Amino acid sequence: MSDTNDEPLDTSLDMGLDADADGAAEPADESDGDREDRISEYKRAIEAIVLVSHDPVPFDLLAQLLEQPTVLIEQWCDELSIRYRNDGNGFELVRVAGGVRYQTASDLTPYVERFLMHDQRARLSGAALETLAIVAYKQPISRAQVAGIRGVDPDGVLRTLQARGYIDEIGRDDGPGQAILFGTTPSFLERLGLESVDDLPPIAEFIPGPDVVEALEHGLRVTPTIDVTTAPVSDLSSPGSESSSDELSGDVEPAADEGEPPAAAPDRDAGDADE
Repeated sequence: MSDTNDEPLDTSLDMGLDADADGAAEPADESDGDREDRISEYKRAIEAIVLVSHDPVPFDLLAQLLEQPTVLIEQWCDELSIRYRNDGNGFELVRVAGGVRYQTASDLTPYVERFLMHDQRARLSGAALETLAIVAYKQPISRAQVAGIRGVDPDGVLRTLQARGYIDEIGRDDGPGQAILFGTTPSFLERLGLESVDDLPPIAEFIPGPDVVEALEHGLRVTPTIDVTTAPVSDLSSPGSESSSDELSGDVEPAADEGEPPAAAPDRDAGDADE
C-alpha cells in the first residue's frame, strides 16, 4: 500500500488494485512496475471489450468485468481518450449514452461518408424528422399531444420511428384513458453522439424572434385588391376630348354615325296648322 505522502490518485489506485475478486488483500510490497503493468492490462481489456461491442459499453459493466471500481474505469477511459487524441489517431474513445464507444475522428467525416455512400439507408422524411424532434424535446409525450402540435395524425410516423428504434413506449399517462407516452431510446442518443437528452441543443436557438414571426405573418397574409382604375379628371375636362361629363352620365345622346344623314327638325308650321 502507498504511504501517507502519496497523492490521492495513487491511493485510489492502490485501493482498487490491492484486492482480488474475493476481496482478499494482496501483498503490500507490490512494486510500481507491477502496478503499472496491471493498469496497462486493464486498459487493454477496456479497448478489447469496447472494440467488439456494437453498442456503447456502460461503465458499470466494465467495472463488473474487470472487477475494479467504476471511478477507476472512468479515469482509465479518459486517459485512453486523451492518448488517442494526442497521438492524432483516426478514431477516438468518447462517452455516449452513459458508456464509451469507439468512433471516427470528426475531421475525417468526409472520407467516411464517401465510404458509406454505397450502403446508405433510406433517410427519414421531413414529417418523421419533425415528429422525432417533438418527441425528443417534449418527452414523455402522447400520440394526441403530438397530433395537437403537428396538426395531423402522427400514427404512421410514430410506428416508423419505433420500428427504427429511435423512440419507444416509456409509460402511460395518469389521466383518463391512460394514453401511451413516447420517449427517445439509447439508439437515438447513439446516432446523434449524445450522452443524454440534456445535451440536445437548446430549442430556443431554433425559434425565430418576434420580428421574424411578424414578417412571416405579413408575407403569408392575403389582402384582397379591387381594381378601381378610371380615367384621370384632367382628361375629362380638357378641351378637345371626345367625351364629356354629360356623356358619361348618360344625359346627352351619342352623336350619329358619320354615314347617316342628320334627323330632320320638326316642322313648326305643320304643327300650328293641325291645331
